Amino acid sequence: MSADSAPTRLATPVRAQVGPQVGPQVCPVGPVVDIVFSRWTTPILWTLHEHGRRRFVELQRAIAGITPKVLTQRLRQLERDGLVVRTYYSEVPPRVEYEISELGRSLGPLFATLAEWSTDNLVRVERARADFDGDDGR
Repeated sequence: MSADSAPTRLATPVRAQVGPQVGPQVCPVGPVVDIVFSRWTTPILWTLHEHGRRRFVELQRAIAGITPKVLTQRLRQLERDGLVVRTYYSEVPPRVEYEISELGRSLGPLFATLAEWSTDNLVRVERARADFDGDDGR
């Protein structure tokens, strides 16, 4: 999802904004995947869901490999999407904390289902890949 588009409630047929155009969406979960399952969004939401309110540096330390620039961009987008709440404390020095919003917490059952699926099936996926690769990609 681009930074210029906002999530909206849409009537049937499901439509999603793709750049400046609006077109039919083949799969109704596509917009959700775009919002929630980017490379860094999922670990940010997971960390906030599992560990609660965190400062920027705490998030950066908890998510291996994320750069400050990318973390800032993703947190801004998640705040814009309503999935994260940013709280600024006007102290000296200033303090900012991030926490998952009620809307973000509503994704908990989805993450739990995906974690369960992962536990139950990733070995099978790896086996299928090995079988496929052993056949030279057919």
